[in-house]
Amino acid sequence: MKNLITLILLLSSIYSFSQKNQIEIIKSNQEYRAELNGQYKDSLHSPLKKEARLKFEAFPFYTIDTNFYVIAKFEKVKRGKTFKMKTSTSRKPKYKVYGKVTFTIKDTVYSLFVYQNIGLLKNPAYQDYLFLPFNDYTNGGETYGGGRYLDVRIPDSNFMVLDFNKAYNPYCAYTYGYSCPVPPKENSLNTKIEAGIKYEEIED
Repeated sequence: MKNLITLILLLSSIYSFSQKNQIEIIKSNQEYRAELNGQYKDSLHSPLKKEARLKFEAFPFYTIDTNFYVIAKFEKVKRGKTFKMKTSTSRKPKYKVYGKVTFTIKDTVYSLFVYQNIGLLKNPAYQDYLFLPFNDYTNGGETYGGGRYLDVRIPDSNFMVLDFNKAYNPYCAYTYGYSCPVPPKENSLNTKIEAGIKYEEIED
């Protein structure tokens, strides 16, 4: 069964790359990084305090690597439990275990869960939004110790694109006053995801 899943994921990855080539993936990530840097510089949208925002120039990122752009097998979890996700504060927002994604990175199969924020369901813009927080072996070294996030959408098929080059840090990595979800233990990867945003403090 494991070999079959690996074969399916490999074939789907080949198909994906025939539709969206490496140049397009790199361009999409360059645009994403520019947008994220711009958000943190913007006085209206930045989570940074004024002094830190004025000093901020750009985030450190890993080199864009299309090996971390993967096509995952998506399985919706039947009767997924609703639970209170731990955060960096006492706040515990409600999330539902919505689905499971299985994918390969460097010939090894991994699985993660994706969650649905119950509170956001009231907003039409977020009704297909899913949240993928995760930990990996880079945490506390090159990346933020509290884990990183990916934003994804409910897919129209049994496959979901996971571009770890777009992994980002919570606001809590850079400033106080925010309540940031802590990745559940089941979303810990026993490998290094050397893609996406790195971590360095932003001084006030």
